[in-house]
Amino acid sequence: MLAPLIVFGSFGIATALIGRAKGGSVFIWFVIGTALPGIGILAVIMHRSEVDEPERMCPRCGRVQKLYVQVCRGCGEDLYLPDPAEVRHPKAVREGRQRQVSNEGL
Repeated sequence: MLAPLIVFGSFGIATALIGRAKGGSVFIWFVIGTALPGIGILAVIMHRSEVDEPERMCPRCGRVQKLYVQVCRGCGEDLYLPDPAEVRHPKAVREGRQRQVSNEGL
């Protein structure tokens, strides 16, 4: 009786840790991994990483949004494709290459 709880809990924890590393919600991935052990772990592995997505600032409120977001979550402003120089690449910023990346887009 205790063995299935341990197995399901282990899958839930593993799925939550992978989801957290990819920038997702730990709680949601834990629930998915516990409810659907095999499918949940495959889903989190195939899920895209949110950490390295390009970002931009909302022109109205200044909130940082992912590039694929079309409406600002802070103020509701419609967001259009920005100038390539205004796009922030988080991975490049961490590596100190922001100026290089923005100049390559021109």
